[in-house]
Amino acid sequence: MPMALLALAVSAFGIGTTEFVMMGLLPNVADDLGTSVPTAGHLVAAYAIGVVIGAPLLTAFGSRIPRKRMLVALMAVFTVGNLATVLAPTFELLAAARVLAGLPHGAFFGVGAVVAAQLVREGRQARAVATMFLGLTVANIVGVPAATLLGQHLGWRATFLVVSAIGLVSMAALARLVPDLPPDATQSLRREVRALGSGQVLLGLLTAVFGFAGVFAVYSYLASMTTEVMGFGESSVTLVLALFGIGMTLGALAAGPLTDRALRPTLYGSLGALALTLVAFYFTVHIPWAALVTVVVLGAVGFLTTTPLQMLVMRAASQAPTLASASNHSAFNLANAGGAWAGGAAIAAGWGWMSPTLVGAGLAVVGLMIAGAAGLLNRGTRREASRVVTGSSVSTSPAAERVG
Repeated sequence: MPMALLALAVSAFGIGTTEFVMMGLLPNVADDLGTSVPTAGHLVAAYAIGVVIGAPLLTAFGSRIPRKRMLVALMAVFTVGNLATVLAPTFELLAAARVLAGLPHGAFFGVGAVVAAQLVREGRQARAVATMFLGLTVANIVGVPAATLLGQHLGWRATFLVVSAIGLVSMAALARLVPDLPPDATQSLRREVRALGSGQVLLGLLTAVFGFAGVFAVYSYLASMTTEVMGFGESSVTLVLALFGIGMTLGALAAGPLTDRALRPTLYGSLGALALTLVAFYFTVHIPWAALVTVVVLGAVGFLTTTPLQMLVMRAASQAPTLASASNHSAFNLANAGGAWAGGAAIAAGWGWMSPTLVGAGLAVVGLMIAGAAGLLNRGTRREASRVVTGSSVSTSPAAERVG
């Protein structure tokens, strides 16, 4: 494994920690700043807003900057945003700091995925991208629980001070380990925007919005499900979230090889498995051991969707993949917000704490339908192109069938 992938994974670990740790520290932040927990919850949305805005804007702004330099610059913004979080004296300034910390998130993963794919030989690109994402999953197993514990004992500001230190380490690792990749002479903002407007790219982004929303419809309320339905105490919430993180890591480990072997079938299979697992969770939640196993499986199949979705938009925009790759993370964060809203709406309607599982299953099915339609359109376009070139129908190779 190229050492540069380790630098990308360490950076992803820091980003994943700062993204999710705020959820566990909301009571501490609310107490410190004299506000309510629901109001403090807007800090989670503030980070997501930063991601959605920053992914396309920062990627476009840095379209002519060498990718190594861009990665270091993005981690610098990340570090400054977390330091501003530490120093923010009021809730309003803290919210602004969270937006700043979220700005480089999507752009970093977008540029990082392109760089990771360039570091390895043909046929192993998805494994390289999945290796970078491993840092994000490990953050949910180790980083978030440890950072939450630190914040509860030393104050929430101490948590973000440590995250800032991780940002500095990441900058040094990127500067040291990522090679100076030759710039793409054909790269331009106009070309990136044109690639983003591709039908296959847009369908891929739409698949991410609906399919991944199925995960967050449940994950957003997993703590409440643990105490209100599973019957565990509050002290068990960290364990359940860690089990979900273990599942995410298993999904990330499996996603790379499977996506390299067969991209679209992996995407179809993961979305279908996600829908079935969410339905199963509705029934297994009352059996403690079965519920815990289902949580692990849910994390695995949920995160199994991320690598094929990332590779799908990168391949669909292969001539200018950076902006499309970054925009995919805007789509993931829209899925985060949309899934949480849909699951919350079901609970507010009086359908019960487990109703988000069925809502999430429905969203996953919608994502699967969009992905299937995109696959059929892609196959039809490819066959039509073959007719134009050869003047007759040509058969599609098995390898192409697996990809398309």
